[in-house]
Amino acid sequence: MNILITAGPTYEKIDPVRFIGNYSSGKMGIALAHECLIRGMHVELVLGPVSIQSDIFNHPNIHVTRIESAQQMYEACMNIYPTMNAAILCAAVADFTPETVADKKIKRKGDELIIRLKPTKDIAASLGAIKKDSQLLVGFALETNDEETNAQYKLKKKNFDFIVLNSLNDEGAGFRHDTNKITIISSENKTEYPLKDKSACAVDIIDELEKYVDKLLKTC
Repeated sequence: MNILITAGPTYEKIDPVRFIGNYSSGKMGIALAHECLIRGMHVELVLGPVSIQSDIFNHPNIHVTRIESAQQMYEACMNIYPTMNAAILCAAVADFTPETVADKKIKRKGDELIIRLKPTKDIAASLGAIKKDSQLLVGFALETNDEETNAQYKLKKKNFDFIVLNSLNDEGAGFRHDTNKITIISSENKTEYPLKDKSACAVDIIDELEKYVDKLLKTC
């Protein structure tokens, strides 16, 4: 089984020394990649700029594509996904990027700096649009309010088979933690899990993915 996994943040350049980013550490995505390798899958990991180091990067069944911006992640995913059996989109991708990038460091002038932003390409929606009946697509939703409503909306809009919801309101969950508290939501059901180490969360997520793989095989 060939699987695409995205992980980490994206950095959207303002000038040569500044960027717009987020707090994603890449821990959850790397835990998912590790679990997939344990189960004998081939992993295509598209990884944003993270400081974490892992022995799995040297595993013979993983290929790591390192990117920085949302555009670079979009291009990598659109190139890789058509040959994959499944994809798990775990990266925290910027929704907006500066309209222009200064070629020199912006100096302090006046009392304010106005930066105009434009939307980045929607990677999840783009992959959902080209997804074949024989492929699976799993998304993540990190929310701060109306968590389940937002996740259900994203599930349908992006054409996900299921979505993994986590909330920044749950202590010990989300960015930079070694633990996470997830809820797996599909069009048919919802399963809530207690706070766990991210490696244990990865087991739950890949267990769910393999159920969908079994369903696909039965229809072939």
